Amino acid sequence: MERSDENSISMTTGGLSQGVPMEGVKYSIATRNANRRALQTIDNLISGPAQAVAIGKRPLQEKEVVNPKINHGVFPGQRPMTRKFAATLENQRQSGSSFLPIEGDRQQKRAMRVAQNPVAGNFSCTEMEVNMPLIMTSEMEVMECSELKEIEIEMKDINEDEVEDDIDDGEEEDEEIIPDIDSQDLNNPLAVVEYVEEIHDFYWRSEDLSCVDPSYMSNQSDINERMRGILIDWLIEVHYKLELLDETLFLTVNLIDRFLALQNVVRKKLQLVGVTALLLACKYEEVTVPVVEDLIIICDRAYTRAELLEMERLMVNTLQFNMSVPTPYVFVKRFLKAAESDKKLELLSFFMIELCLVEYKMLQFKPSILAAAAVFTSQCTLNGFQFWSKCSELHSRYTQDQLMECSRLLVELHQKAGQGKLTGVHRKFSTPKYGLASKCEPALFLLDSTM
Repeated sequence: MERSDENSISMTTGGLSQGVPMEGVKYSIATRNANRRALQTIDNLISGPAQAVAIGKRPLQEKEVVNPKINHGVFPGQRPMTRKFAATLENQRQSGSSFLPIEGDRQQKRAMRVAQNPVAGNFSCTEMEVNMPLIMTSEMEVMECSELKEIEIEMKDINEDEVEDDIDDGEEEDEEIIPDIDSQDLNNPLAVVEYVEEIHDFYWRSEDLSCVDPSYMSNQSDINERMRGILIDWLIEVHYKLELLDETLFLTVNLIDRFLALQNVVRKKLQLVGVTALLLACKYEEVTVPVVEDLIIICDRAYTRAELLEMERLMVNTLQFNMSVPTPYVFVKRFLKAAESDKKLELLSFFMIELCLVEYKMLQFKPSILAAAAVFTSQCTLNGFQFWSKCSELHSRYTQDQLMECSRLLVELHQKAGQGKLTGVHRKFSTPKYGLASKCEPALFLLDSTM
């Protein structure tokens, strides 16, 4: 087989012949690569006039010499032959246009600019052209210095805008990022993540239905707010002994207040009202409901089965069977989730809310603000400083200032929780089961803080 020299242009039209099938091209290249000789020196690439390596290209003429200053490492007197440059030469040859040396082309263009604008002749762009990384051909216009100056100004403005954008991005990053508190429950069907926002929107809209007139006790002729407190404190102990759900306790207290706000009750029937409300709440919330006989025994048989069932009938008719009302429980669970609470914060928050259940004057606050104030006060108690995150503010819809009044009352209740006769909540949360939450020091600094 005849040996092929890669520096030779003996092949047809200076390269591969036209119309050769792809198999032949592949074989020809493989054969040529297998028989190519090693390059001993780079001089064999530039010895003599440069040879055209593209199809139908003519050799570079002697006059087509580039400026050594802008040759950037290429041998003086010889411009490197590239595929793109060879194609440009061939196109000019076929079109009949003359190819001027680059340096002469530049001088001619500069002379034309000086003739049109004498001021432009005072500016020298030679150094700028020398430092340009790309070799300019005859078809490229040399840019005016004034145009370069305008581009520099535009680039400066762009850079300044980018710096300002970076500063704005940095300020946005400094702001607190509000997390998605429901993302961790996507795989929990009981969390109903798809509907949780709609559910809590319903709670907010129907919250007023669970509220009562904070002065309803003035309409009662035989009972007062102290008796109510004794009843609630006793029911908290019964609820604890029966190991019922937290939801049951909150609904029980709500049923009692709503019933007493509508119905006049004598003193000796007040405990019966409380036990009947507990029975109704258990039927609504619990899986296993205490039997009527057990509740009669709890009351030391002060009432009969018939009396309890009759009170149950009277209560559901008075309340028009409306048992589905939002209590502080549904709000505090949501707010604790927004606060990213741990078990200690959760128990302390429930301790605060159960103190509110016993205290009659806390009826002036809606269930949502009681829950939010309980979480806020508990955070302050554990941290030793005021803290209410943007996430908590978003989900509770209350700012820190809006919670301060209720929070101060909670601190006062916490401070005297172990004093007096109504200590059922304090004793309940003094057990290890409830994390000894009542033994935490109250956040007295909230009493001294200003709005």
